[in-house]
This record gives sequence, C-alpha cells and structure tokens, in this order.
Amino acid sequence: MSLTITNTEMKKVIILGATSGIGLEVAKLLWAEGVEIGIAGRRKQMLEEIAASMGDRVTTKVIDVTSEDADSELLHLAEMMGGVDTIFISSGIGSQNKMLQADIEIATTQTNVVGFTRMIGAAFRYFADRGGGHIGVISSIAGTKGLGAAPAYSATKRFQNTYVQCLAQLSLMRKANVTFTDIRPGFVDTNLLRSGSYPMLLKPQRVARLIVKALKRRKRVAVIDWRYRILVALWRLIPRFIWERLNITN
Repeated sequence: MSLTITNTEMKKVIILGATSGIGLEVAKLLWAEGVEIGIAGRRKQMLEEIAASMGDRVTTKVIDVTSEDADSELLHLAEMMGGVDTIFISSGIGSQNKMLQADIEIATTQTNVVGFTRMIGAAFRYFADRGGGHIGVISSIAGTKGLGAAPAYSATKRFQNTYVQCLAQLSLMRKANVTFTDIRPGFVDTNLLRSGSYPMLLKPQRVARLIVKALKRRKRVAVIDWRYRILVALWRLIPRFIWERLNITN
C-alpha cells in the first residue's frame, strides 16, 4: 500500500537541526515559499541570527536532541506555533573514525540513535494524538551498506532507516494517519563531512531543493540524487565477502 501523496501543501513546519547545513537550507527554502517555520538547534545565537535575517513567520527554540527534556521542548515549540503539520528531523552528527576512538563512536550513537529516537517518538505521538501529520528525517545512503571508515555513523543510519519503517507500519496498524519521508542523501558538502575525503559531493542547496520536493510529495524513501540512486542499487548487488574487501573512502 503506497502512502505517497502528490504535492501536499505544508503550512507550518518544524525543522530540528536548523542552524547549519541541510537543515538551514531547507528552512530558507520553506520560508521563501511562505511557510511558517519553527527552527530548533543547540545554538541560541545562531537561531536568533537566522530569525532576524528572515523577519516574520519564524519561531525559534533551543533544543538539544541529546537532552532528556528535548521531547517536551519540541512539543512546546509546536504549541508556540499553534500546531504544525510537518516535523523535519535533520539533526545528526558523524565523521570518519578509522582509529575507532570511543568518544566519537559514543557521541554519534547518542545523537543519531538516542536523540533521534527521542525526537521521532515525540513527533509520532504528537501527530497521532491530533489525527495525523508528516515526519521527514535525514538518514543516509550509509545505512545501505556499512562503511568501514565510519562505523558508528553507518550503523546509526541503518538504525534510523529501520526505525522509520517500523513507525510507518505502526501508523497503519493504529490508523494514526502519520506519514514518513526517509531522506537518504549521498555525501553532502557540509561540516558533517569535514573529516576525510568523499566522492561525488553534493551542494547543500541542491540537496535542500530535492528534499523539499520529496516532503511535498510525501515520498516514502528519497535517495538524493539520481547518481546515488544508481550507486545504491549497485551496492545492494555486491556480495558481503566482496564488500568487506573494498576501500570505499580514503
């Protein structure tokens, strides 16, 4: 059963992780289209500067997804906006970690698993209680196959892919009318990839445009862009014993 809806209007949207990278670019695009946005992130000054540059139709909230009160802060932001129809989760961290430094692996897991679970759960409950809504998340093509240079990042993205799939099924089971878009970009030229070298880097502005298009269509899974759709299709065909012998990143 397909849940894709073509060109669904978004009127009030919360963007988590909106102070930099893809989240910021998506916020700019939605605001330019006349959407009322709630922007959230850890850095208060950045939030204030972004809001000041836009003017109206912007509500800000300091939210750290790793904090235990982050879920209640998300609900508070939705209340401040008088309700929302879409919540977009773009907060996340990741880096190459070939030396397997424990602090990097644990921090990545805390944000991309614990923080992610906290926020998407809050978003699901919010919309289920109100008759429906849409949740978009940024995962990654890294969830398709494990990248040896970024173990925690790859594993946490696979977790996100599976968790979204579970919630999509749960929504149908409960008739909650909560729909999902799992956005899986390739390598994007942001601070997230400041360590290491990656092929076919995408510009965040282009990625944001494709994300907004996918959110409007409520596309269930969106691999960005077409080159990465081909790449992922090829990845899936590679046997495990061959994959584990490949040097994917330098």
